[in-house]
Amino acid sequence: MKKLLFLILCTTTLGLVSCKKDTIINETPNRTFIYTIQPNDWKLSSDGFNYTATLNVDEIDNITLDDEGVLVYLTHPINSKGYIQVPFTYDVNAYSYELYNGGIRIDIQSSDDQNTNPIKPTSAMTAKIVVIPSNFQP
Repeated sequence: MKKLLFLILCTTTLGLVSCKKDTIINETPNRTFIYTIQPNDWKLSSDGFNYTATLNVDEIDNITLDDEGVLVYLTHPINSKGYIQVPFTYDVNAYSYELYNGGIRIDIQSSDDQNTNPIKPTSAMTAKIVVIPSNFQP
């Protein structure tokens, strides 16, 4: 009787140990886009309060605007090997961005009340745009 009970216990243990659970996750990967903004790409607004660079990003569509997340990084104004996430303020310039269907507008405004004119970048900047997919839950 003990041998039979021991044999059943060993068989059950072996059966439970050999079960393997596989988790398969199909995720859409993030998409990253790199753009170079030249100094002459910055356009001064008619009121003189901000510079704007427009990036045509065809991958930004209504689905991106409604459901997905977008991160924008620019090369650091001093260290061109590093990125800084927008929005940020550096040396009285405030950087921000606006998404629209088909692109991104990056704005530079002065954060100084005494001098409302922003400082135009004098060297090329790299913009890194990361689109993060998301499952919309109504």
